[in-house]
Amino acid sequence: MTAFASNAALLIIDMQNGINHPRLGPRNNPEAELRMGELLAAWRHSERPVIHVRHMSRDPQSVFWPGQSGCQFQHAFTPLASEALFEKHVPDALCDSGLAHWLHQRAIRQLVIVGVITNNSVESTARSAGNLGFDTVVVADACYTFDQRDLQGRLWPAQDVHALALSNLAMDYARILDSAEVLAGLGPNNLRG
Repeated sequence: MTAFASNAALLIIDMQNGINHPRLGPRNNPEAELRMGELLAAWRHSERPVIHVRHMSRDPQSVFWPGQSGCQFQHAFTPLASEALFEKHVPDALCDSGLAHWLHQRAIRQLVIVGVITNNSVESTARSAGNLGFDTVVVADACYTFDQRDLQGRLWPAQDVHALALSNLAMDYARILDSAEVLAGLGPNNLRG
């Protein structure tokens, strides 16, 4: 079993209204938000650090273009005043956001990553975290992605895209666990809030 330090941080990526836009297409993990919510409740209960990341796109066509409702956090993932909030303009939450410095200042070495999109912001952030030496966990059932076409036009189902992204991360960058394993690693007093 993986045990988590008392200052292991839960990093919630891009849980904003825009991610529910129909134009993004079919997705996998329909219960991902429930798993994220359970993890968030457990982190708050155990008083471990929670970090929210908001994407502010530089692309006017993005669901995360500043000034529109898509940039707002989903109600269930609205940060508390005591929780850290970082904004990013590229998929990687550790790139030019100040997050890495913030983590180092607090001697946080363990990151537990949830959110969207598995093969974009989650994967990019987890790769950087692993490269920077953080003990990184990606929670497989607390992330999701969408169907995607490759460069030859083949349509890949979201579940396949998700599985491949997690497999890539497991090679060198992060451990892949499910939410039950993570909750168990918080200790007996913190299971499911």
